[in-house]
Amino acid sequence: MFERFTREARQAVTQAQAHARRLHHPRIGTEHLLLGLLGQPDTMSARILHGHGLTSERAEAELLRAQPGPDPRDGDLDADALEAIGIDLAAVRERVEEAFGPGALDRAPSRDHRGLLVSGRHISFDRGAKKALELSLREALALKCKEIRDGHILLGLLREAEGLGARVISSSGIDIPSLRIELEQLLAPGSRRPRAS
Repeated sequence: MFERFTREARQAVTQAQAHARRLHHPRIGTEHLLLGLLGQPDTMSARILHGHGLTSERAEAELLRAQPGPDPRDGDLDADALEAIGIDLAAVRERVEEAFGPGALDRAPSRDHRGLLVSGRHISFDRGAKKALELSLREALALKCKEIRDGHILLGLLREAEGLGARVISSSGIDIPSLRIELEQLLAPGSRRPRAS
């Protein structure tokens, strides 16, 4: 399915993974897909959402209010405790990243559905995000589009409706049916859609 994604749609998914990692969330959810869409200001989705008053900063604030993550200051306590017993965390990080690559310590291992330990390099999609991506394909097919654009991902998020991404959009005061119509008109083959830079 991902071979049908445009560059902007792929970038939204890549950014969703980065947002999940940055927020220390164990899975990529619809909220991360929304942040990935908003994080590309020159795309159709971001321009439409910005036009309705939803920015990435506002979406993230709403997300954190609805689903607070770990306190990033908690790491400082660990560093202080290690320093107290003579371990320089910065030096350890530097050596690990020399051996395993940049950010190696930022990717926490987790357990898969069978309970097996999985490397922290990959964060899987939760059920809602998988459904939204599947629905983005269905939206593209329904609109007779040959590729899946960032706008189709946004339509998938709206159609999935139960995820935190759709709830953030709704709670920002955006009229969902109007947003769907606007997106469908812009995504229809032959329409004059705004071009990404």
